[in-house]
Amino acid sequence: MRAHAAWRRRRPLRTRLALVTSAAVALVTLGICAAGFTIIRYELVHQLDLTLTQHATLVQQQHRGEPPQVVYGECGYLAAPACTQIVPADPAADPRTPYLLPVTPATREVAAGRRAGYYSEISVSGHPARMLTTPFGAGQAVQVALRSDTVQQGVRQAGELMGAVAGVGILAAGLLGYAAARTGLAPVARLTATAERIAATRDAGVRIGLPPGRGEDELTRLAGAFNVMLDALEASVTAQKRLVADASHELRTPLTALRTNAELLARADRLTSEQRARATAGLQRQLREVSGLVNDLIELARDEEPQQLVESVRLASLVEHCVDTARSHWPQVTFSYQALDDPTVSGVPARLSRLVGNLLDNAAKFSPPGGPVEITLTATTLTVRDHGPGIAPEDLPYVFDRFYRSTAARRLPGSGLGLAMARQIAKAHNMTLTAGPAPTGGTEFRLVHSP
Repeated sequence: MRAHAAWRRRRPLRTRLALVTSAAVALVTLGICAAGFTIIRYELVHQLDLTLTQHATLVQQQHRGEPPQVVYGECGYLAAPACTQIVPADPAADPRTPYLLPVTPATREVAAGRRAGYYSEISVSGHPARMLTTPFGAGQAVQVALRSDTVQQGVRQAGELMGAVAGVGILAAGLLGYAAARTGLAPVARLTATAERIAATRDAGVRIGLPPGRGEDELTRLAGAFNVMLDALEASVTAQKRLVADASHELRTPLTALRTNAELLARADRLTSEQRARATAGLQRQLREVSGLVNDLIELARDEEPQQLVESVRLASLVEHCVDTARSHWPQVTFSYQALDDPTVSGVPARLSRLVGNLLDNAAKFSPPGGPVEITLTATTLTVRDHGPGIAPEDLPYVFDRFYRSTAARRLPGSGLGLAMARQIAKAHNMTLTAGPAPTGGTEFRLVHSP
């Protein structure tokens, strides 16, 4: 059993499917041929038995009441009439002429009425024959025999024909089974080849080609699902590469400044106290920028929120706390908050605070000194609007991309990760974050959640 299981594991799926299919078709073919042979043999023998029965009936009609005797004694030829003899139940009443057909105790029992008639296979003049023994009046039995050469020859020919048909059927089953397995598993073979190619080349851009006009069967859906998975994988790999490239680019400037200030501070004995203070302040500022950038990258690397921290959060109080924090960070900006409702959502409070804080920081960054930032909360939507220059139409599709900074934003502090992080947090909380121009100027961000 273990050897058989190991053999099956070593064989390709196509081979195993072809073998199973061929074996099933072969068994059906053998069953049909065997049934056909049995039916043909039964019909041939049945026709011979009907002929014997007719001869026995004819003898009973023509020779009823006659003494035991051999009625027809020549049946050595195929065209000769049936050999017929009348046999008494008592052997003492046998005729002097010897019987041509074998007389057995069973024959006497039929003549005595103790046994029903029966058929038997005998040999007459060296030829095979079939004999019927049946009652014949009181105390007698009649035996009728005919050569069965033609029947046996017909049965043999039928067997040979059915054997040939079965052989051809088994061969055809093997070929058709292999063809069916090869055709049916073609998408699986393409899927396997694609997976092996991706594993070997690390190229996620490869796709499984599907022939046109193919139906929506299971294998086609599997290939389509695999292509969708490859699309997602390629997008993930591309995003990862872009993230690494953008992160290395964004880190290069502050790291260079850090190295410069560190080298200056290494020669502190040659610097004035004012120069040392300026270098130290620059070093601290750049360390904060690098730390913030690294923390943002770590946050963006998270795909989902920790479920153990999810709880019911009242948005009105959370947004109010975020607005108070933003006022302390941006004293030159006026924040106007209006809560028209107090919806409750399921989420991580710290992450939701980060989401709202990023939106407020972004609005404050682009607001003119003394300009207002308007925050409105309804049952389903949080709106954050500034009165800054707004987002250019060509920049609008990319405002949530990582490290994307428009031409107007490059002169302002920041890494270009705040809005990307905000959208990621919103998505993790089943919310929708969009950006667009405000009706009378500036930019409006809308955070929509299910009530």
